[in-house]
Amino acid sequence: MCTVVVQVPADPSHPVRLLAVRDEDPSRAWDPVGPWWPTTHPGVVGVRDRRAGGAWLAADGDERRLAVILNRADVLADDAPAESRGRIVLDAVAGVPPTGAPPTHGFNLVDVSGGRVRISMWDAATLRTARLAPGTHMIAHDDVDDPRTARIRRWLGAFAAAAPELEARGDLRPWLDVLQDTAATAATDDEAIIRDNRPSGIPTLSLLVCTASIGPDGIDLEYGALDVPGEWNRPEMA
Repeated sequence: MCTVVVQVPADPSHPVRLLAVRDEDPSRAWDPVGPWWPTTHPGVVGVRDRRAGGAWLAADGDERRLAVILNRADVLADDAPAESRGRIVLDAVAGVPPTGAPPTHGFNLVDVSGGRVRISMWDAATLRTARLAPGTHMIAHDDVDDPRTARIRRWLGAFAAAAPELEARGDLRPWLDVLQDTAATAATDDEAIIRDNRPSGIPTLSLLVCTASIGPDGIDLEYGALDVPGEWNRPEMA
């Protein structure tokens, strides 16, 4: 139930801009952005899931690669055996995207390499991939820019309208301003981005925000955790 907004530049010499909000069970421990895989993935930093050891979001500044994963509705039963999705992020940031039939529950994987942005969509039956065209895009638990997803239908236009200011300022503060505006929507509302998914029977709440600029000079990645899960407090990004 996470949310990702991404701006793909028409000019590949300009940076890709990305904002990601993570929804997860607050009782599932995680580590903030750091170099948690020095042996297997030296040079990679990311948000680590302590239970399975994989990543929700990871980046390699030298290679100008970033990947972030979102859960997606799938055809598997909730209790079906499946591997953790966190390894897929680490593979992607190493330049190895998913292929075939991943042995996991459904996901949407956003994979940035230089000025290219690709999304891999897996519903536990079919793996599809698409390259995102220049412009502003929004991804949650269905397809890219999917109007069936209430938060995309409600907020994609606001993020797109703020995108030119990202370029003018050279940072992602305008999108954080839009995200703050979305927090006026109740966290249990389908249109919310800062979410409390428990009324839907899903034990997840919004926990943290990451922003990233992926450009010719590398990656500027910032992280901020919410003080209270599911409640907006404009976290200090660092």
